[in-house]
Amino acid sequence: MTFSLEGKTVLLTGASKGIGAATARVLLGMGANLIAHYGSDRAGAEDAVAGFDPARVQLIGADLGRLSDVRRLWDEAVAWKGRVDVLVNNAAVFINAGGIEEEEAEWDDVWEKTLAVNVRAPADLMRAAVRHYKENGGGTIISVVSWNAQRGSSSPKTIAYAASKGAIKAATQTIARNYADRNILAYIIAPGVVKTRMSEDAAAVLGGVEKLTAGLAMGEWVPPEEIGNLIGFLSTGACRHMTGGTIDFNGASYIR
Repeated sequence: MTFSLEGKTVLLTGASKGIGAATARVLLGMGANLIAHYGSDRAGAEDAVAGFDPARVQLIGADLGRLSDVRRLWDEAVAWKGRVDVLVNNAAVFINAGGIEEEEAEWDDVWEKTLAVNVRAPADLMRAAVRHYKENGGGTIISVVSWNAQRGSSSPKTIAYAASKGAIKAATQTIARNYADRNILAYIIAPGVVKTRMSEDAAAVLGGVEKLTAGLAMGEWVPPEEIGNLIGFLSTGACRHMTGGTIDFNGASYIR
């Protein structure tokens, strides 16, 4: 069976680097029309979509820490082709600070920034998507969280990040349970250590790249392209009854 996204329009947040950039290439390679969101790195987003038909790509910059930008992003995404078929909530911030032992001012600042970008922004986009899908015969939401949403963080410094990922996991599951009969599908992907800059920052907290890698069952980090492949597959709607499911993606390093 060949899986295609021809005729589908996908909004992907955080398309300028890491998982997002790899996913952008997969989605375009499958024939999708892609709204590639970026924060400040437009050049990275341009690189991610380079070589594909410009008629199938719309780059939109937005600060996900500002609700006005989040809502503008959705409105511009829908306006481009008249509808959005798939929302991929991928963008997030990972702040290696503001942990249990830190000063209160830093704690407050990290929680505020993390919740704004990692929880409120994707939640607002999901709300808009559900309302849009109800009027247009259904659609798909894919939330990229983290294995920290399942097991907590290994570092007290990143408690806010772990909590934010757990919140979006629960929000996505709530949508799946309540709107499945409207053909609104919602999936959660929970990666482990992915070969991205964010994971390199996390490794610094946990003793370095070599130490972190030594604890992985496959002895290697997850290639972001593999997560892009899964996002592309889920976007096709080929497995509707997986809706509500959380897919662990960590090379057997954390098995539930």
